[in-house]
Amino acid sequence: MVKKNVNLNFEKTLEELENIVNLLESGDLSLEESLKSFEKGINLTRKCQEHLSKAELRVQKLIDEKGDTKIVPLKDA
Repeated sequence: MVKKNVNLNFEKTLEELENIVNLLESGDLSLEESLKSFEKGINLTRKCQEHLSKAELRVQKLIDEKGDTKIVPLKDA
């Protein structure tokens, strides 16, 4: 069963996700282990996205407080 640690920071979450990707890419896992790892990876990806969204909101708030910088969304490359 997947341990849920709500207090994982972004870097640790990303590191764990990278480890799962490496395991999956190795091809050494059984189908069941692969599915469990994939599920955990999806959950970690969502957690990383939450961390990034919160960071983006903090940056936007700081910029808005200064009032001298305009936020321009990044365009797809």
